[in-house]
Amino acid sequence: MLVASESYVRRDLVTLRIPWARECMARFWYGVALGSHLDWKCKKSTYAKGLPVLIKTLLNKVYAFKSFVYESVKLAVIEEQESLLVSVVPRRNGKVICSCCMKEAPRYDYVQGQPRQFQFIPVWGLQVYLSYRMRRVDCPRCGVKVESVPWARGKSRLTLAYQLFLARWARRLSWKETAEAFRTSWDNVYAAVRSVVDYGLRHRSLERIEAIGVDEVQWQRGHNYVTLVYQIDTGARRLLYVGQNRTVRSLLGFFRKMGPEVTTSIRYVCSDMWKPYLKVIAKKIPQALHVLDRFHIVANLGKALNEVRASEARRMRREGYEEVLTHTKYCFLKNPENLTTKQKLKLDDVLQYDLKSVRAYLLKEAFQHLWSYKSPAWAQWYLDKWCARAMRSKIEPIKKFVRSIRRHQPLILNYFHAKKQLSSGIVEGFNRKVNLTTRKAYGFRTFRALETALYHALGDLPEPNLTHEFF
Repeated sequence: MLVASESYVRRDLVTLRIPWARECMARFWYGVALGSHLDWKCKKSTYAKGLPVLIKTLLNKVYAFKSFVYESVKLAVIEEQESLLVSVVPRRNGKVICSCCMKEAPRYDYVQGQPRQFQFIPVWGLQVYLSYRMRRVDCPRCGVKVESVPWARGKSRLTLAYQLFLARWARRLSWKETAEAFRTSWDNVYAAVRSVVDYGLRHRSLERIEAIGVDEVQWQRGHNYVTLVYQIDTGARRLLYVGQNRTVRSLLGFFRKMGPEVTTSIRYVCSDMWKPYLKVIAKKIPQALHVLDRFHIVANLGKALNEVRASEARRMRREGYEEVLTHTKYCFLKNPENLTTKQKLKLDDVLQYDLKSVRAYLLKEAFQHLWSYKSPAWAQWYLDKWCARAMRSKIEPIKKFVRSIRRHQPLILNYFHAKKQLSSGIVEGFNRKVNLTTRKAYGFRTFRALETALYHALGDLPEPNLTHEFF
C-alpha cells in the first residue's frame, strides 16, 4: 500500500518552488495516494475555484449508475501491479435485476466469497478495478440467479467501458501491441473485441441491401480460404458475412443468416467464376442481376498468356534458340501505360519475333477493348468476333479460356446491362484490407479469431453507447 505524508508533500513543494501547474499535479497525486479529496487551489481562476474533488466524485461524473454508489477509493496491489481499487455498493432501496430475464426481482442473499473485481479503464499509469460483492435474486420466472450489473455482462471481468476502450485501440494497433500498451493480456483484448463485435452484429441494420459482392481470400498456408460477402451499394459498403472455406455450404450460410427478408431485396450480385458460388447464387437469388467479376476474367486471361510464354521459353531454351522471352513476364501482363522504360524497350524487341507468346499478347490487348463498349448488343458482337479469332489461333491455353468465356457469356454481358455501375474494384479493395488485417496480426490461429477481426475492421458495426467518451 502506497502511503504519502502531507507535511512531506508540502515541504517538497516549497523547497522546489515548482510552477503552479506542477503544484496542482503534485497535490493531485497526493490526493490519490491518500485516497482522499483532490484539493485544487491553483493560482489560475480558470482551472480551480477552491472546491475539493473526490476521485469517486469524478467517477460519478463520467460513469454513474442509478442503483449503485462508489463507496471508497484506495491503492492496492492486484496481480502484482499497483492499482486503484474502487469499492462499489448497492444504493439503499435500489433495484435488483435478474441476469436471465433482465427483470426486477427481490434480493435473495449475497454470493459467498470475496467481492468480484471488474477491470476498468487505466488512468495515470495505474490499473483500475471496481470491487463489488454480487447478490443473488429470487426471480419468480427464473429461480435463484445472480444479479445483473450495469457495468459488465455475464461472467466477464472487464467492464463495458474497458471493452470498448480496448476494442477501439485494437482497430488502430495490432491486438498484441494493444495488450502491451495497456499492460493487459492478449486474451483480454480478444475478449473485448469479441464482445463489441457481438453487440454490433446484434444491433446492425440489414435494411435496403441491393448490391453484394462475393469473393474468397486465402488466410493460411495451403488451400485454406474464407468466403466473404460485402455490401457494395453506393454510400453503404461493408462486410456482411464471413464463411469458412469456399464451398456451397459456405455461401449458403450467408443466405440462412440473412433470411428471406434481406435476400429478396438484393438486385445485383458480383462474383467470380467459381462454380459453387454460381450454383448457390442462381438458386437463392434468381431475381438478381448476376455480374461476373471483370477483374477475375482479365486475371484468367493473364494466367493463360503467362502459361503460353513460360512453355515457349522452356522450349526455346531446350532447343538452343536465343532466350528472348527471359524476364518478360510483367512486360506481357502489365497494361502498356504502366510499363517502365526498360520494360517498354524489352517488349518492343520481343514483338518483332513471330512467336505464340506474341500472338497471345495481341489477343489479350484486343480483349481489353471489350470493356469500352456501352451497349450490351455491341459488346456481345465484339465478344463473339474475338472468341472466333482466338479459337483460330491454335494456342491451347487461350482456347481453354475462350471455352470458359462462352459458358459464362450471359453473366459477362450483365456488366453492360448494369450500365457498368457494378465493379469488382470495390471487392478487391476490401480484399486488400482483409490482407492488411491478417498481416497486422501475423495471422490468426483460429477461424473465430479471424472472423472477429474482419467484422471489427470492415463490418461498420454499431458500438455500445456510454455516458462518457474516454477516448
